[in-house]
Amino acid sequence: MNIVVCVKYVPDAQSDRSFNEADNTTDREGVEGLLSELDEYAVEEALKIAEAGEGEVTVVTVGPEQAVNAVKKALQMGAHKAVHVSDEAIHGSDAAATSLILAEAVKKAAGDGTPDLVITGMSSTDGVMGVVPAMLAERLGLPQVTYASELTLHGDKVSIRRDGDAASETIESTLPALVSVTDQINEPRYPSFKGIMAAKKKPVETWSLADLGVDAGRVGLDAAWTKVTSFAKRPPREQGQLVTDEGDGGTKLAEFLSAQKFL
Repeated sequence: MNIVVCVKYVPDAQSDRSFNEADNTTDREGVEGLLSELDEYAVEEALKIAEAGEGEVTVVTVGPEQAVNAVKKALQMGAHKAVHVSDEAIHGSDAAATSLILAEAVKKAAGDGTPDLVITGMSSTDGVMGVVPAMLAERLGLPQVTYASELTLHGDKVSIRRDGDAASETIESTLPALVSVTDQINEPRYPSFKGIMAAKKKPVETWSLADLGVDAGRVGLDAAWTKVTSFAKRPPREQGQLVTDEGDGGTKLAEFLSAQKFL
């Protein structure tokens, strides 16, 4: 089975994240980054499927030079090969442009065809939009089964369980298909020393927009449908109000909560 996993390199949530002052885009180069945590579940699920039978897992990412670290982490986990799409013209691309680039990369990675299964995370931990999987499925002409908390393959079909607030649904699709998974589906493995050493010998291809046949005019900040017009750092937290309890602390607390309309 030919499985392609789309992953993203995102700024570390523990770092001081910001925007570029020149064009109001997310700073992805002047900050520590890593493989999006939600994408680790997609990689793990693909590896489990491949290990249960005969399969090959290819991971694909789009981003600046440092984004290659996202696919390297996936290779350390056990993926077989990786693709990094890197081109200066991609900077500032929105979800629509990103799905276009990913679609062409997925087709090329599958040998100019369609893989048996495309797996993604439910969303990225930086943008948190969750729309790219649906856009990607549309561009690839694949059925999409999203927000999977459980995934089962049987013959030429894939079945997932989607857990909602009020009920769990079972959804089935024929293959090939695109599946997005949640953080409930598995427990991603940590790269072992053996996996880290083996990853150094695994192929990582770097493709440009020209390699994919994508017109640079269709991607990037100038082609984006939405843009950040301004940004400002969050103001520092102010010191809270201290109430000295002189026997009437409860009354003062109730008055404060009432004034703030919490009561």
